[in-house]
Amino acid sequence: MAMRQTLLAYFGHKWPMVDLAFSGITPYGYFLTSAYKDGKPMLRQGDTGDRIGTLWGHKGAVWGATLNATKAATAAADFTAKVWDAVLGDELMTLAHKYIVKTVYFMQDSNYLLTKGQDKLLLWCSEDKQILSADDKTSRLWDHATMTEVKSLNFNMSVSSTKYIPEGEILVITCGLSIAFHSAVSLDPITSFEAPATINSASLHPEKEFLVAGGEDFKLYKYFNHGEEFESYKGYFGPIHCVRFSRDGELYASGSEDRTLRLGQTVVGKTYGLWKCVLPEEESGELAKPKIGFPETTEEELEEIVSENSDCIYSSTPDVKA
Repeated sequence: MAMRQTLLAYFGHKWPMVDLAFSGITPYGYFLTSAYKDGKPMLRQGDTGDRIGTLWGHKGAVWGATLNATKAATAAADFTAKVWDAVLGDELMTLAHKYIVKTVYFMQDSNYLLTKGQDKLLLWCSEDKQILSADDKTSRLWDHATMTEVKSLNFNMSVSSTKYIPEGEILVITCGLSIAFHSAVSLDPITSFEAPATINSASLHPEKEFLVAGGEDFKLYKYFNHGEEFESYKGYFGPIHCVRFSRDGELYASGSEDRTLRLGQTVVGKTYGLWKCVLPEEESGELAKPKIGFPETTEEELEEIVSENSDCIYSSTPDVKA
């Protein structure tokens, strides 16, 4: 898939961002939830990043967040996980734990919620028939009905992230420098490759042709699924903790220790959500610099929107691999 310069929008916060999740497509578009160390997770419009509201109630850092069409869930250092009405922002329930909660994950039909503490990870997979857990240097596959271990997978270092792709039953696992693809049914390896720095998170595009990844060197990378790097972005001022593609693949989001949430457009030049990119030809025949604007929005209205949301918009030129 051919890629050109990606336009980015970023949204500042007072505290570092550590997790994010997109909802599925709804009659009202789709949404984005983000977790922050100040204990105040946010809900945003997914295609523009516009803030909808803050989910108030946690008394410690929020380490995990997930979202479906109507509900959000958060995991926090106050020994609780909370479920929220994603439409109204109301707290629906609090689930008390005996430890810090780091991960929350809805079952595909949303009837169940998985929670896990410390640096452990849990995911529903195989049409909710199996559960995947990542515990330090080991990933384990469990049978949901019997809660017995089916298979385990050992790594040389702690697993930093695991992303489940239902279409094709694929797991994207990051561990140290490694980005690896495994079967979600059997845990058998598919392929793997190494990045130049420790990777904290990776997300595969819905068409499975390429992925984005970020980590400890303050850079965002783009790779083809066979491991060839074709773009990278500087400009972050802290480690990248999380990256996710939207469900339709039109954009991706990243969260960093530098307290920013950044949205990147997959196909530049397409009028979509936040972006309207114009590349007019000047009289000399050379291309002018890209301009960013809201569809059907005047410059004065754009300044007003940015001011109200305390957000900034900018374009970023990537390092493109030949």
